[in-house]
Amino acid sequence: MTPNFIKLTTESELPPADEAKEFPCGEKTICIANVNGVYGAMDNVCLHRGGPLGQGMIEGGKVVCPWHGWAYDAKTGVPEQNPAAKVTTYPLKIENGDVLIEI
Repeated sequence: MTPNFIKLTTESELPPADEAKEFPCGEKTICIANVNGVYGAMDNVCLHRGGPLGQGMIEGGKVVCPWHGWAYDAKTGVPEQNPAAKVTTYPLKIENGDVLIEI
C-alpha cells in the first residue's frame, strides 16, 4: 500500500451500479459514484449551492445533484451546467477488499 492512499471503506460498502453514496473522510465527505460498474470519487459538495452529490442519482452517466440537478462527470468532476468549473476528483483503488483513496 502506498503512503498516499488511505482506506476509505470496504468493497462491500460501495454503491451498486448507477448509484452514488457518501463516505466520511477526515474533514470532508467523498462522493463515490458507480457509473456502469466504474467507480469515481469526488468531493461531495455541489459547486452550485453546496448540495450533497452522494445523495443524488446517476442519469446519463452523470452524478446528478439532488438539490438543483447539476450533473457531474464522475471521472473529471466537470458539471454540464458550467464546464469551466469542476469539483475535485480523487484516484481510487481496491486492494484485498479495501477501498483506498488518494487525498
